[in-house]
Amino acid sequence: MVGDHCNLSGERPVLAQTPKTGLSCKMVLQAVGKVLRKSKGKPNGKKPAPEEKKLYLEPEYTKSRITDFEFKELVMLPREIDLNEWLASNTTTFFHHINLQYSTISEFCTGDTCQTMAVCNTQYYWYDERGKKIKCTAPQYVDFVMSSVQKLVTDEDVFPTKYGKEFPNSFESLVKKICKYLFHVLAHIYSSHFKETLALELHGHLNTLYIHFILFIREFNLVDPKETTIMDDLTEVLCSTSGSSSSNGSGNGSGGSGSSSSSGAGAQNHVKER
Repeated sequence: MVGDHCNLSGERPVLAQTPKTGLSCKMVLQAVGKVLRKSKGKPNGKKPAPEEKKLYLEPEYTKSRITDFEFKELVMLPREIDLNEWLASNTTTFFHHINLQYSTISEFCTGDTCQTMAVCNTQYYWYDERGKKIKCTAPQYVDFVMSSVQKLVTDEDVFPTKYGKEFPNSFESLVKKICKYLFHVLAHIYSSHFKETLALELHGHLNTLYIHFILFIREFNLVDPKETTIMDDLTEVLCSTSGSSSSNGSGNGSGGSGSSSSSGAGAQNHVKER
C-alpha cells in the first residue's frame, strides 16, 4: 500500500499538466468553431452563388400583352348568370388555354431538363388516389394534372352541360383544386421555360393568360394565398399595371397544399428546398 501511495505521488507532476492540455483543446475547438461559422456563410471559403435573375420580371417583357382589356371587369359575375355556370365556363376555358400554352414549350420540358416539378425554390409532389406521395418529373406532373382535370371537366356529373342538370355539392371545392393545379403549371412555365417562351415570342400571350387567370381566382377566392405567394413578385408587376389591386399578389380562399381530390384528381403539396 505504501508502495502504491509512493507511485501515485511520483506521478503528480504528470497530472499537473492536465489543465494545460484542456486549455489547448478549448483553443482548438474555438478555432474550429470560427472556421465553421465562416464556412456557413461562405461555403468552402467562397462567396455563395448569386440568385439567378428572373427574366420574366424584366420591364421590357412584363409590358408585353396581346390586349389591354380591363380583365377585372371581364372576370366579374354577369347579372342573371348562375355562379356555378360561370365558374364551370371559365374553369374549362382556362384549362384549355393553359394546356395549349404548356404545349408550346413541352418539347423543352423533359425528364432530363426538369427532373422535378419545381417553381423557383419550391418543389411539388403528386398524391395519387390512395394518398401516396409521388416524386415525379415536371412533364409527368403536368400530365397528371391535365389528365385529372380533363377527366373532371368532361364528366357530366361534375360539369353538367345538359339543361336542368344540377351541379354537385362538391363542385366549388373541385374547381378550387383544379385552379390550384393549373396555377402550378403556369408558374412552372415562367420559372423554368420563360426563355423558350420568349424565343417563340409567346410571352405576351403568357402574360395575358396569367393576368386573366389570377384576377379570376381572386375574384371568387379559388386559391389559397399561401399557394400563390411563390409568384407574388410577378403578380404584383403584371396586375398592378392592369389596373387591379395587388396588395397580397395572390388568390384568396381554400385549396391549399396537401388536400386530396376526388374523381381521380390527386392533391399536391410543396416542400421548400433552399
